[in-house]
Amino acid sequence: MAHMSEGAPAQPPTRGGRWAAFRQSPFWPATVLVLILAAAAGLFAGSYTYSMADPTPHSIPTAVVGSYEERRGRAFLDGLEQALNASVKVRPYESTAEARQAIQDQEVFAIFELRGGGRTAVLDLSSASGASVAEVLADAAPAVGEKTGVEVTVRDINPLQEGDPRGLAIFYISLAAVIIGFVGAIQLSVHARALTPFERILFTVAYSLLGGFAIAATVDWLLNALDLPFVESWLILALTLFASGMVFTMFNTLFGRWAMLPTWGLMVLLGNPSSGGAVSWPLLPSPLGAIGQWLPPGASVNAQHTAVYFQGHQHAFPFLVLGGWALLSCAVFWIWRHRHPGGREKEQPGPAPDAAAS
Repeated sequence: MAHMSEGAPAQPPTRGGRWAAFRQSPFWPATVLVLILAAAAGLFAGSYTYSMADPTPHSIPTAVVGSYEERRGRAFLDGLEQALNASVKVRPYESTAEARQAIQDQEVFAIFELRGGGRTAVLDLSSASGASVAEVLADAAPAVGEKTGVEVTVRDINPLQEGDPRGLAIFYISLAAVIIGFVGAIQLSVHARALTPFERILFTVAYSLLGGFAIAATVDWLLNALDLPFVESWLILALTLFASGMVFTMFNTLFGRWAMLPTWGLMVLLGNPSSGGAVSWPLLPSPLGAIGQWLPPGASVNAQHTAVYFQGHQHAFPFLVLGGWALLSCAVFWIWRHRHPGGREKEQPGPAPDAAAS
């Protein structure tokens, strides 16, 4: 019987070999995504809870007119400052008309008109300026008046629309524009990878215009939740969609397949909670209230809010913010377009038919 030689027994893979094999397997990116998604879930919940769960007054610009320098008037304002932790920033005005103009210009959130040597006070609120701020002032002022012997009358001189009693509809439509804006860019990168840079920008413009129209038409014409100045609101939404889409395209150019991380962080984790849409900026933690106005979600809410409730008093700042982000993103994408994972090579001319036949 022939003796058969046996090969050397197979060596078990080393720890380094197992790690290298794992890194080359599909389990590695799946594991990374699991960890990223878990972290994103916690950050998402944390950012919104930190910003919105317990809104606290930080700086509420408030107009005062009348007998605010009288003893009782000063006692009332001092008591209000104490009740709201020194968050009321009093701005004196010569007349009620000037103070109301300041409300329309969104320089102040309310007016305290002190009369009769400070024995009575009229609080003119503007729920449209910020429903959460109006609620805080409406709760605090009568309680302080009772303690200081001042009779307080509360009025709402600029109420919210009937279909938007909590003032959240503008936040929702701006949120929709932000989310659909960068989701649209993601879908173009997945399903229309062959678009050239110029074509990608054109199609981003196209879905931005159509998407903005669809949002405005749904909220105004279909649901009657808001009475929008339609063309202005539509163009604000379209600009928001475009800026959001180009922000993702910019990050996709810079970071490739990981572009969703900075986009989500900037637009959703930071931008939406600090936008002032769900909780007014004076009630947000101070850093968020300052940062939010410079990000696309906050600029969109700001522009839309003024268009709906303060017509004729629109400011250039939110449009400069949205336009600035759109321009920056387009510029980065265009300058480094060769790094973008999409696009197509120019077709090389084939051989002439006669040459091919020969």
